[in-house]
Amino acid sequence: MPRIRAATIEEHHEVVWTGLAEALRHLLLERDYDSITLGHIAARAGLARNTLYNYAKDKRTLVLELARRASGPLAEQVNAIAARSADPAADRMRQIVETILAASTDLRFMFLPNASPMVAELQQGPENPFTVLVAEVENVVRDGISRGEFRDVGDVGLVVELLSGAMRAGVDRIGREPASLPATVRTAQEVVLAAITA
Repeated sequence: MPRIRAATIEEHHEVVWTGLAEALRHLLLERDYDSITLGHIAARAGLARNTLYNYAKDKRTLVLELARRASGPLAEQVNAIAARSADPAADRMRQIVETILAASTDLRFMFLPNASPMVAELQQGPENPFTVLVAEVENVVRDGISRGEFRDVGDVGLVVELLSGAMRAGVDRIGREPASLPATVRTAQEVVLAAITA
């Protein structure tokens, strides 16, 4: 029988999931995602491989769950910001940029150079836990356009997708230089708003 690592089963599961995320992060610092097996992850997390199958049937399922767990609090924050429809769209966009970049330190395992195939595995669509973030940003842009705060950018989905590339560059910068967070947030806010402001 597996050893319980906390006072309750729920706490135990949280400890295991935290360990799995850290194990994957450390492995991504050492090797490419494609060369990492569930056995590697289990060993690094201090679990028996058969115990790991209680959490995920394969590596893709594990990655999706880790991404879902890591992105949950961020999605709640972004949803709350986007829902403040009485606030100017530009203010909400600035806060969303800051929130996402600040959260990137907690999601850093997903933004390591060796993690690119892992992120590609998440794909686009409802199964991707980050889809809700994109949808909320698109809603804020559309709201800003309807209020005349933002210019009509045409294909809102494409514009947000392109702006997400700028955000990804900001996340990479913060990953390399954590002290650059405040400056990176300011610059990312300027870039995003310059692209859409009327």
